[in-house]
Amino acid sequence: METRFKEVNEAYQVLSDDSKRKLYDAYGEAGVAAGAGPRGGAGGFGGFPGGGMHGGPEMGDLFGDIFESFFSGAPPGGGRRARRGDDLRYEAVIDLEEAYKGSTVSLEYDRVTACSKCNGSGAKPGTGLKQCATCRGAGRVQFSQGFFSMSQICPHCGGAGRVVESACSGCSGGGRVRQRAKRTVRVPPGIEDGSSLRVQGAGEGGGHGTVPGDLYVHIKVRPHPRFERSEDDLIYKQRITFPQAALGCTLEVPTLGGPKAVIKVPAGVQDGTTLRIHDQGMPRLQARGSGDLLVRLKVEIPKSLTPKQKQLLEEFARTLDGGAPPSKPESEGEGGIFKKIFGQ
Repeated sequence: METRFKEVNEAYQVLSDDSKRKLYDAYGEAGVAAGAGPRGGAGGFGGFPGGGMHGGPEMGDLFGDIFESFFSGAPPGGGRRARRGDDLRYEAVIDLEEAYKGSTVSLEYDRVTACSKCNGSGAKPGTGLKQCATCRGAGRVQFSQGFFSMSQICPHCGGAGRVVESACSGCSGGGRVRQRAKRTVRVPPGIEDGSSLRVQGAGEGGGHGTVPGDLYVHIKVRPHPRFERSEDDLIYKQRITFPQAALGCTLEVPTLGGPKAVIKVPAGVQDGTTLRIHDQGMPRLQARGSGDLLVRLKVEIPKSLTPKQKQLLEEFARTLDGGAPPSKPESEGEGGIFKKIFGQ
């Protein structure tokens, strides 16, 4: 502690003196040592004459609090804050159907919690706590370093001001033990992949009766074999034949939450067209209603044709070309008439 304080003291002398700072920037510590003048010598601190600091004892107390917060982690200007337990993270993997309808997830994990034998006090049953002899119950100890009067959290009792008379055998006086915990967490309908659910007080227990931390359940949604999710909408890819696309048809498509839906495909629909079925998507989280089901059409081009099918398509192609018969490469080559029709 004393060594660290001296380092801070020396750094302050350099930063508060323009000439020393320039020497340090140019030559490092050796330059400061060689060029130290009256402002950095004995009997002065950072350019303040007489070895003191402007502001008197109040300024010393202020710096004592600041240094104490820097070295010990305690907040300046007050007592020790009760340290809550640490938060925990758990990853739960669910299906898209579970995200659609909502579900419950059973968790099992290790956590530190209050000892059941001593109720988190750390004291052997039948005994209690006694005043800390080091800080005499204050939770903090004070000491002087030159003109500074500083305080820090008591290293013996950790700032509690009291220690156990006889340690509990279940936790060796620590007040906490590691146990296997089980929880059931409700997953709301419409939850998205990557969302986190907070379970208050289900994290690590705090020491000596302080507030426990929280458990954050990270939700991972498995990819679905048929549906893709886009925010609150669901995407379903539906294959149709060329005659269905040209003439139009009526199709049944599956939904995630219930019976199949019926859609009407208009005549002359193009490959890649998306048809929308309202309110058949994912439930909107923390809002009313649902997204839509987007049916994306994929027109299938047959890879092989029978002689009869080829003849019929060639006749169809003549009507498209104003009566001119198609060339042989177009009718027999890869793509053929379909390349002419769909531009592919």
